[in-house]
Amino acid sequence: MEDMESKDKRRFFSRKKICRFCAEDIEIDYKNIDLLSQYITDRKKIVPRRSTGLCASHQKILAKAIKRARVMALIPFTVLHD
Repeated sequence: MEDMESKDKRRFFSRKKICRFCAEDIEIDYKNIDLLSQYITDRKKIVPRRSTGLCASHQKILAKAIKRARVMALIPFTVLHD
């Protein structure tokens, strides 16, 4: 019984993620490849909001910038096209 109670007390509380672009007033630009590559997985997929902690408006802007950089051939679409 005591083991179960001690497990209940050790719950993990994650810290609330804040939008980096709101907090630091960073502008998202499709030409800034270093910034965009932080929000792309190793398989070249866009990282979701729940992982990045971005607000909805900045996630949309970021996704558009990544897609624009892909079309301009600044970022590859997939790993195979490196």
